[in-house]
Amino acid sequence: MYKNLAATFVAACAFSLAPSGAASQSSQPKDAPATEPLKIGFVYVAPLSDAGWVRQHEQGRVSVDAALGKAVQTTYVENVAEGPDAERVIRDLVRQGHKLIFTPSFGYMEPTLKVAAEFPDVRFESITGYKITPNVAAANARYYEGRYLAGIAAGRMTTSNVAGYVAGFPIPEVLQGINAFALGMRSVNPEAQVKVVWLNAWFDPTRERDAAMTLFNQNVDVIAFHTGSTAVMTAAQERGKLAVAYHSDMRKIAPDAQIVAVTHQWGDYYTRRAQAVLDGTWKSGSVWGGVRQGMIRVGDFGSKVPMAVQQEVLARQKDIASGKLHPFFAKQAVLDNEGHTVIARGQTLSDAQILGMNWLVQGVQGKVGVK
Repeated sequence: MYKNLAATFVAACAFSLAPSGAASQSSQPKDAPATEPLKIGFVYVAPLSDAGWVRQHEQGRVSVDAALGKAVQTTYVENVAEGPDAERVIRDLVRQGHKLIFTPSFGYMEPTLKVAAEFPDVRFESITGYKITPNVAAANARYYEGRYLAGIAAGRMTTSNVAGYVAGFPIPEVLQGINAFALGMRSVNPEAQVKVVWLNAWFDPTRERDAAMTLFNQNVDVIAFHTGSTAVMTAAQERGKLAVAYHSDMRKIAPDAQIVAVTHQWGDYYTRRAQAVLDGTWKSGSVWGGVRQGMIRVGDFGSKVPMAVQQEVLARQKDIASGKLHPFFAKQAVLDNEGHTVIARGQTLSDAQILGMNWLVQGVQGKVGVK
């Protein structure tokens, strides 16, 4: 999810899909089988709360504990800023004896690589990073698949035909989500428009709330977001608007506002990677998994969503899982919001093109990186 250097992102991203969700392999000696509990560390970029980005990774950690029991000993450090603080925390975890460390934030990638170079016998998992080394693996999820499905729900539920989107940084991952959401909306509601507010921050509840309120004042009646807190959902609940939850199911926070949730599922991946270290079979590599791999799931519909809409969204989710539907396939030529063709008729964007996305699709009001 977190902060990216967009100019270098495309050239460096080389994700390879593994249908089972396991990392693709690269040459590396096997570890010796563990004789003591494997100490596993997790570093979280924001405070641990009841829902959101960090909560989903915490659920992944809990899944590891539940699955592997006494074979592992896990711990986490929350609210760690990207940069020097992250490097210090990661190094401290190594010195405390942790042999597997998960760092789920893009801004942790470089600190992870730096520490990993000093400790070649420790295994690292850079979540949302893209650089790998013999002891650093990378994994990310195809969030855009969930965004497309959420767009279908939003397109069916809106009455104003205007959706809002509170966005963190103008990086490919975020642009993928905005564009997929807009394409999903317009697949069922060709008149739909999406208004974007950029925050240039991932976790700032006050500004997230303010952005949502601004959008609601501009005829927006359904809103999505790509930030780290639950502030947008709370704002929607207060204003009597509709909202798409992200990262987690947020019905406890916004029981009347939530129409659907795009959730990230890390438990299976984390557990299998920990088991690989225990077995001495861990290999570095890259994963970019989505609905088919179980890393993205759309559901948790709100009470206001008609059954017909729920069934439609779930049917399209099955289509994505089977490969029948791709969010960036163009039945007709797809234009950006400046009138340029970005997907030719009958074409599907390649992974490299998706990873390098730097445009906003027709129907999205705004410019890349401009508030």
